[in-house]
Amino acid sequence: MADTFGVPGVIRDSSIPTPDNLGDEKLLIKVYAWAINPADYMLQNRNLGKYPVILGCDVAGTVECILPNSTAASLFSVGDRVFGFTANNGFQDYVTLDYRLVAKLPDHMAYSEAVVLGLCAATSAMFLFGKDYLHLDYPKSGATRKGKSVLVWGGSSAVGSNAIQLATAAGYDVVTTCSERNFDYVKKLGAIQAFDYRDNDVPGSIAAEIDSGECAGFFMAAGLEEGNLAAYKVATASNQRINFSSSSFVTDLGNVPEGVHLSQATVENIKPFPYCWFETLSATFGGYLPEALATGTYKVAPPPLVVNRQGLEGIQEAVDRMREGTVSAVKLVVERP
Repeated sequence: MADTFGVPGVIRDSSIPTPDNLGDEKLLIKVYAWAINPADYMLQNRNLGKYPVILGCDVAGTVECILPNSTAASLFSVGDRVFGFTANNGFQDYVTLDYRLVAKLPDHMAYSEAVVLGLCAATSAMFLFGKDYLHLDYPKSGATRKGKSVLVWGGSSAVGSNAIQLATAAGYDVVTTCSERNFDYVKKLGAIQAFDYRDNDVPGSIAAEIDSGECAGFFMAAGLEEGNLAAYKVATASNQRINFSSSSFVTDLGNVPEGVHLSQATVENIKPFPYCWFETLSATFGGYLPEALATGTYKVAPPPLVVNRQGLEGIQEAVDRMREGTVSAVKLVVERP
């Protein structure tokens, strides 16, 4: 729990919800693994205006409690092994989750593996497939190749790793950027071509690649404002009108070049949590993702790096490590003792 911004979190006791407290749509999860996201340290650093607050999003564990005869109980049972995510409530031993943002773990998969997927897969799906964003076709098993490309900027990031797989599973040819050391990694996820984002010639090279066919859109998965500006250069060099969706908020709309249609999360179009994720559930928890995990066609990416097995006592160490900015092509995980 954060008592105020800019200080380490603290651990306090709290009551565990009962079935009657959960209502029709919630599950109580006993958590065995937590994944760390950049948002965790960013929110810990910033003045949110209302404290105390519990941070943390990605969790994996077992269903501990559920309201009998509820909608949630029609899909899950006590004892089910699951993973999912919430908004700033995850760093607890017992967490309540909306059942629509939860999926069952395949029998072969460890908690520490599945826990890296939730928030990043859902974020990728919203920006790739949501009607207010790129609005691509949904992924499905055996999708026909479309002969259209999608540029994922920041393919080795946690969000980018999932975006590559989801767009590929939807039948698109994914072109991506990352560090040269991660080229093999992103290609194993399905990218047909990778470019070093630090190469001065990369805008023209990518533009030539996507102009060899039809480009369905650009997705800024990582890179913030610097990445947006670099992707604009690609769009300017391309001969096509580019649909551009960014997970980092674009504040200076004057930098958006002519011929680029920008879609992003704004006060006007973003729905409150958890409703913003429901439109694209057929690509994630309610459809393609659990099926693809069970068959092994979807890879756990980025792979987990277990920082410690100290439970809640180890969360701050992992958040501090994420804050250092040296994490690449892995996702930090803390396990229960």
